[in-house]
Amino acid sequence: MTLEQPVALAPAERAVQLIGADLTEKSLKLHLDGLSGVDAVGLEARAAGLATRSIKTSSKAWALDTIIRLIDLTTLEGADTPGKVQSLVAKAMNPDPSDPTTPRVAAVCVYGDMVADAVAALGSAHAAGGRTGINVAAVATAFPSGRASLAVKLADTKDAVDAGADEIDMVIDRGAFLSGRYGIVFEQIVAVKEACRRRDGSYAHLKVILETGELNTYDNVRRASWLAILAGADFIKTSTGKVQPAATLPVTLLMLQVVNDWHRLTGEKIGVKPAGGIRSSKDAIRYLVTVAETVGEEWLQPHLFRFGASSLLNDVLLQRQKLTTGHYSGPDYVTID
Repeated sequence: MTLEQPVALAPAERAVQLIGADLTEKSLKLHLDGLSGVDAVGLEARAAGLATRSIKTSSKAWALDTIIRLIDLTTLEGADTPGKVQSLVAKAMNPDPSDPTTPRVAAVCVYGDMVADAVAALGSAHAAGGRTGINVAAVATAFPSGRASLAVKLADTKDAVDAGADEIDMVIDRGAFLSGRYGIVFEQIVAVKEACRRRDGSYAHLKVILETGELNTYDNVRRASWLAILAGADFIKTSTGKVQPAATLPVTLLMLQVVNDWHRLTGEKIGVKPAGGIRSSKDAIRYLVTVAETVGEEWLQPHLFRFGASSLLNDVLLQRQKLTTGHYSGPDYVTID
C-alpha cells in the first residue's frame, strides 16, 4: 500500500497567507469545509429587515445616481452585433440625452469577440482600467456554462484582454465545486488571473462568477466566495444571469459578509457584483442599503460594487425624471433593451 501524496496547488499569495506555504488540495479542502455553517434563518431575516428600510426623499436622487454609476450595462446574446454594441455604448455614455447631469455607467459588459467594437465605440470615454470613464468588461471561460478545457478558458480570457478588456468575468466549474474538487476550481481561477496579465505587467480586474443559483446551499456560497478570494478574485459575482435564481438579497448579503470578514482579516477590499434579475430602482436601492449596512458606504464605488444589468438603467432613468419633473415620461423616453 502506498500513501497518497498531497496534491500541491499553485501558490496564490492570499491562500498561502491564510493557509500556509505548504498549500495542497487537502489543506484547502480542510479550510473550506471547516468554515462555520450559515444560519439560514438569521441570514434571510437580516436580508428581509434590510429590504424594508426606506430612504429619505432627499437621499433618493443620490441613490438613483449612485445606481447608475455602479451599473455594468450588459448585452450577452448570441445575436449580438457590432451595431448593437455601439448602441449599448452610446447609452452607457449618455444614458439620458435630455439631461446632461445624468452620470455614466461603470462599464459595458459584452462577449469577448465584441470587446474591440466596444473599445472603438467608447473612444476617449474608455477608462482603460482607470477610475474615470467607462470600462469594458468581457465574459470569458466558456461563459455561461464553464464547460471547456482549461486551455480554451485561458485562450478565451487572453483574447479578450488583448482586445482591450479592462475586466474579465469568469465562471467557475460548478461541477467540480459541487463534487468537492475544490483544488480544480482554485487552480483554474489562479490560471485565469494570470491570463489577465497585460503585456505591460498590469492586470485586467477579475470578477469570479459563482452561479449561486446552482450551488444549492448558503454554506456552498460561503465556501465558493472564500475559495474565489483566496485564488485571487478582485470581485465575487453572484450569477451569469442565465440561471434562476440569479441575484438574491440574502445571497448578496452573505457574500458581503465574507468580503467584510476578509477585509477585517487582511485590510484588503474585495468587490461584490450581484447580477441577473435586478430590474427596478426599488430593488437596487435595497442592495445599496445592504452594502452600506454590511461593509460600509465606502464600498458604494464602481471599483468595489457593481450591478450586472441590462434593463435596470431604464427604470432608474424613469424614476430619476419623475423625481425631477413630478411625472413619468411616455413609453418612448427610454430605449427598449
